[in-house]
Amino acid sequence: MAKPSKNTGPASKQGPKPAARLPKGFLDTPAEDIRATHRMLETIRAVYDRYGFEPLETPAIEYTDALGKFLPDQDRPNEGVFSFQDDDEQWLSLRYDLTAPLARYVAENFAVLPKPFRRYAVGPVWRNEKPGPGRFRQFIQFDADTVGTDNIAADAEICMLAADTLEALGIKRGDYVIKVSNRKLLDGVMELAGLDGDDNAGRRLIVLRAIDKADKFPIEEVKKLLGGGRKDESGDFTKGADLAPDQIEQIVALLAGGPNSNAGRLDALVSLYGANPLAAEGIHELRKIDELAEASGYGERIRIDTSCVRGLEYYTGPVFEAELTFQVKNEDGQIVRFGSAGGGGRYDGLVERFLGQKVPATGFSIGVSRLAAALAALNKGKEAAADGPVVVLVMEKDRVADYQRMVQSLRQAGIRAEMYLGTAGMKAQMKYADKRGAPCVVIQGGDERAKGEVQIKDLVEGAKASASIKDSKEWREGRPAQVSIAERDLVAAVREVLARHKR
Repeated sequence: MAKPSKNTGPASKQGPKPAARLPKGFLDTPAEDIRATHRMLETIRAVYDRYGFEPLETPAIEYTDALGKFLPDQDRPNEGVFSFQDDDEQWLSLRYDLTAPLARYVAENFAVLPKPFRRYAVGPVWRNEKPGPGRFRQFIQFDADTVGTDNIAADAEICMLAADTLEALGIKRGDYVIKVSNRKLLDGVMELAGLDGDDNAGRRLIVLRAIDKADKFPIEEVKKLLGGGRKDESGDFTKGADLAPDQIEQIVALLAGGPNSNAGRLDALVSLYGANPLAAEGIHELRKIDELAEASGYGERIRIDTSCVRGLEYYTGPVFEAELTFQVKNEDGQIVRFGSAGGGGRYDGLVERFLGQKVPATGFSIGVSRLAAALAALNKGKEAAADGPVVVLVMEKDRVADYQRMVQSLRQAGIRAEMYLGTAGMKAQMKYADKRGAPCVVIQGGDERAKGEVQIKDLVEGAKASASIKDSKEWREGRPAQVSIAERDLVAAVREVLARHKR
């Protein structure tokens, strides 16, 4: 007899019950996290609007071939993306990022769009990859892109946008840095090291990944990744690029610390790689970004950093990374840094795939989930406002209509409110209000009704007071954060409580 699947429940007349289980790499999101994310997105949206970007929504599903050769292999359309065939046997895929759909949209509407076209977009993207700690198959991105200009000022502006966005979210200057490098510089260094040409494409990718580890590994460990390979502490082996010692030194020189100033670092890069035309062009673009940043007051926030690589292969010029530099303690008391919270760069080939003509573009993408986690860690321990509705308690079951009238008066005044709709007593109702995150409750029993009054209990202040009150007698005598007011003053009194605990 076959054993029942571990993913099914006990059999019934209707057949086996499905087990309630979440797919690997996906998350359920509770109300408090949704509200925090919404506040964060509105802050980001306000900054992007201020910069003159326009909102755009594209579908979650695109034709797989529209995602491009830079994304998963077209011969294996399920490799890296979630794909399926429609009734016409055409392959469709859930979007892998928000940039490839933008390229398709621009190509489709090129004749009518203003040039340059500036848009922002926010939404979930999906990766059909093995999930791991902090690595999910669905997550939210928030992008801003300028399409249709090769003016390096567009790249500099994207870096300024990233800095302003982080500060608007409450990350102090000095707790982040916008790192900037250039793919032309990196490709020029590859040429100098003899790694140009199609035959070396695989090795170049390994080199880029090794450079990307420079802020995590000592330089000797990076050299191992450029050479024969590296074994980590667990014994896992990562194959290297198999470069010769002189090639390794050529690339490692790119990662040397050098001068503290952007201008000093750029001068050092010129002396090292300026003889290569492609590298020289990349250094020139970085110098222009630095000059524009300095002129606009962003010099200390935008840093030339040649360890900044970015993973996707479609970048063709400047690349950017927003790195969080503050430290926090995790649940185990260990000091951790969140690192990258977003990135982007110039990609001049994506729209060209559709139109056959050069359409330069540059953009930046915020990893919303990672940034939300960083903000939560940064604000841990700080007092937060209660996000739930004001709850009107039902003290007398035959007076539901009166309580409903109170709720409606609050709602009509623009206050989020609800009447308790269960059947439990006052103690359970108070527990319910606490679980809902209510800032306060409205109480009117027979005594209050006879006086034309209601009681407002401030649950936020009450929680503070209860922490310092020693016994129930003291609580009853003090009745912390609980006041009686005339029923006609209900709306004004609730507004006062809400204003007291406004974020």
